[in-house]
Amino acid sequence: MKKGFTWRKLFNDIHLWLGLASGLVLFLVCLTGTIFTFHSEIEEALEPAKFSVQVPANAVALSPDELVAKLQQTQKGKVTAIQIPQDPAKPYRFTLKKEEGGKGGKPEGEKAKAEGAKSAMAAGPGAGGEGKKGGKGGPGGPGGGRGKTYLVNQYTGEVKGTTDGPAHEFFETVEAIHRSLLVKGEPGALNPGKIIVGASTIIFVFIILTGLVIWFPKKLKNWKQGLKVKTSGNWKRINHDLHNSLGFYSSFFLLIMALTGLCWSFDWYREGASAVLGDQIFKQRTEKPLTSDLAGLTTQKPAIADLIKISNGILPYEGNYRISLPSDSTGAVVLNKSKSGFFTLSASDKVQLDQYTGKTLKVEKFEDKKFNEKIAASVRGLHLGEIFGTFSKILYFIVCLIATSLPITGTLIWWNKLKKKSKGNQVVARPVVTRA
Repeated sequence: MKKGFTWRKLFNDIHLWLGLASGLVLFLVCLTGTIFTFHSEIEEALEPAKFSVQVPANAVALSPDELVAKLQQTQKGKVTAIQIPQDPAKPYRFTLKKEEGGKGGKPEGEKAKAEGAKSAMAAGPGAGGEGKKGGKGGPGGPGGGRGKTYLVNQYTGEVKGTTDGPAHEFFETVEAIHRSLLVKGEPGALNPGKIIVGASTIIFVFIILTGLVIWFPKKLKNWKQGLKVKTSGNWKRINHDLHNSLGFYSSFFLLIMALTGLCWSFDWYREGASAVLGDQIFKQRTEKPLTSDLAGLTTQKPAIADLIKISNGILPYEGNYRISLPSDSTGAVVLNKSKSGFFTLSASDKVQLDQYTGKTLKVEKFEDKKFNEKIAASVRGLHLGEIFGTFSKILYFIVCLIATSLPITGTLIWWNKLKKKSKGNQVVARPVVTRA
C-alpha cells in the first residue's frame, strides 16, 4: 500500500535530491575550503627561512622609512603598504609596485593618479574581500593590482624573498577551485564556474535547513539518538549516524560559511545582505583615504615611526600593523591595527593621519561600531574562520572536514536504501499446491 503524503517525507525528498544534484560540487568546495584553512601557517612552515628572522640580542629594528628607501632603490618601485607584525621573529612585509614604462612610460602624475584609484584596495587587512595577500598582482599585468609583497629582515634590511612560492601557487589553485572550479571568466562578464559554485551554495543552505528538520525524531523522547554514533552497529548504521549526528553538530557553522560565502558569488546577494545589515559589505574595495591638508606640502613629513607612535597613543595595545601609504600628494596615511593570539578577535581598528602634519583625521574602533556594522565588517573573517584567531580556524577546519564527508555518507545512505528497496520488490516464485 502506498504511503500518504507527510511533511517529513517532503523534506526528506528535498534533502535527498538537492544533495544528489549538488553533491560533487559541494564536495570539491568543502574539500578545498578544508585545505585552505591553514594556508598561511603551511606556507610559513614549508619555508621557515623566508618567513622568520633571527632576533639579535639588542633587538633594535631599522626605521620603516630606511627600509622603504632601501627596498625602493633596489627593486625599482614604489612601496604602497607595510605590514609590521607583533611577533619580533617575523619579517616585515612591504607591498611594492614596480615602475612601469621606464623613460617611455607614463608621466609620474599619471602614474600617481592611476595608483590613487587602486590605493583603497589596500586600505586594510583583507581589503576588497577577494584580493590575495601580495601575490603576483591583479589586473593590469605585472605590478598591477596590489603589487608584489617582499619579506624584509627588519634588523638588517635583507630582502628574504617574496610571498610567492610553490606552496603559495598551490593554495592559489585551491582557492580558484573553491571559488570558480578553476573556470576563468572574462573581465566584467559572468563567470560560469562562479555561478555554479554560488548556486550549489544556495542549494547547500536548503540542504542544511531540511537536514535539521529531518534530524528531529518522530518521538521527542528519542532525541538523544541523533547526537551520538552507535559504534557497535554495522557499517550502514555507523554511516547513517555519522551523517545524522555530525551534520547536526556542524550545521550552525556551515550555515555561517554558506551565507557569508555567497557574498563572493553574487553581487545581488552582497548588495541585498548589505541592505539588510544597514552597512556595506567589503566597503574597503571602494573606500578611499581622507584628504591631507595641502597647506603642509612644503613642510617636512613626519617619519613613519612617528605616525606609528601617534597611532599607538590612540590605540594603546600590542598588535599587528598594516600601514597604507598615500598614493599621491593628497591622500592620508591609513594605519590598521589588530590584536593577535590563539583566541583573539581578528577585527582591526583604523586610524587616518595627515601625511604632512600627523594630525588625526579619523579614528574607527571596532568596539565602537554598532552590531550590524561589526557583522558587515567581519564577513571575511566569519567565512574563513579567522574571526577568533587560531581557535576558530581549528574549529572551522574540523567543520569543513565534516562537510566534506557529508556528500559521501549521504550518497551511501541513499544507495543502501535503493538496494534495500529493489530487494523488497523482487517477487519470489512459489509452487502452487492443489488439493483434491
